[in-house]
Amino acid sequence: MTLPEETGRNGENKAAPKTERPALLDRRGCASSFVWRSTARKEPTDKTKSYDIPKHMVLKAFERVKANKGAAGVDGESLDAFEADLKDNLYKIWNRMSSGSYFPPPVKAVEIPKKTGGTRILGVPTVADRVAQMVAKIYFEHKVEPIFHPDSYGYRPGKSAIDALTVTRQRCWRYDWVLEFDIKGLFDNIDHELLMRAVRKHTSIPWVILYIERWLKAPFQMPDGTIIERTKGTPQGGVISPVLANLFLHYTFDMWMERNHPYKSFARYADDGIAHCYTKQDAEMLLESLKQRMAECRLELNLDKTRIVYCHDSNRRGNHPVTNFDFLGYTFRPRRAKNRHGEFFASFTPAVSNRAKKGIRQVIRGWHVQLRSNNNLEGLALALNPIIRGWINYYSRFYKTELYPVFRQFNLALIRWVQRKYKRFRAHKRRAAQWLDRIARKEPTLFKHWELGIFPAAGRGSRMS
Repeated sequence: MTLPEETGRNGENKAAPKTERPALLDRRGCASSFVWRSTARKEPTDKTKSYDIPKHMVLKAFERVKANKGAAGVDGESLDAFEADLKDNLYKIWNRMSSGSYFPPPVKAVEIPKKTGGTRILGVPTVADRVAQMVAKIYFEHKVEPIFHPDSYGYRPGKSAIDALTVTRQRCWRYDWVLEFDIKGLFDNIDHELLMRAVRKHTSIPWVILYIERWLKAPFQMPDGTIIERTKGTPQGGVISPVLANLFLHYTFDMWMERNHPYKSFARYADDGIAHCYTKQDAEMLLESLKQRMAECRLELNLDKTRIVYCHDSNRRGNHPVTNFDFLGYTFRPRRAKNRHGEFFASFTPAVSNRAKKGIRQVIRGWHVQLRSNNNLEGLALALNPIIRGWINYYSRFYKTELYPVFRQFNLALIRWVQRKYKRFRAHKRRAAQWLDRIARKEPTLFKHWELGIFPAAGRGSRMS
């Protein structure tokens, strides 16, 4: 929006002072003039370009990409290297996108091991391509975000996995049955024709449509250098891919559920979803109907991860072979709880899953804390607390006591560090535990898990009573 010019007492125009936008400093402290914009006037439009893409949007896109960090793509250029010549790099992106001559390079294919075994392909675009995708995402996301279903939680601003878990927990108390479903290889199998039909429905900006089509067709470059052309899917790891996947599933699943199963609540986080039913028959009918719907949209359910679950608790005592399910790192199952009268009962509620706990333990073992004898205790805390804080913030939201055994194992690793660090404790594990426990009780905020009262008491790593 253009600001109005000032007027004098007699109504004549007074030229507003031309205050230039503060210079952008690159990482070397050098001023960059890539973006020009008056605080009182709209950024000038380059009439020689095919598409009107403001330069300041390219800068804004880079700032977001930088905040998200990420690895180098096929060109090997890191974020630091890109930023070292920021002015020229951003100008190239703007110039090519504005003229319609931007063609994305191949996407670096990285094999990531799955927790359930096997591998999946993660696509890593170059830094420049991530910036270009972010420009398009800024324009496109605000077009589609308002139409997305309120029970779609994945990769959306203002929504989180905790939100999905919270609403699922409440609905499991109201509905007796759950259909847990998973879509097989969603990002690898999205149909380009159907997706582009949805894209055109929600934007008429020519360059956004043009570049989304080009990103969908950008080939993979495998670790051995082989180039693989793509005719379907959107790379998992691309900046704009989550928005496109959500748009595809908005019509494939969310709106389909509203039309055909309006009385069944659901929560979807990308390709993982939970649907709630009142009866087992309803859940079975929904499963068959969902299989057909996925086939219509050229997708397939992962039947190994799709099943019907009975929400067994003190008030629901029926028989069914499956009474638990995993969703977003939590396991929902009957657990011991206490009501306001102090009476114990079985409640169907979530807690950190065994798979998530196993993953955390593997990370802790990978730290090799006992070998970091060149660090002091404060240095260890400074390095490891951000990760520990993240685990606590996410996995302690529901039934947090399930997380305590994991941090007891970390306490044992700290005890081994004490034994290796100080010769007087080398052969005295119990004395090392007692020494560390005294420090923990004296400085309970040193490590984040100590704030929960999980102290290394007398070598047991037990929680303070």
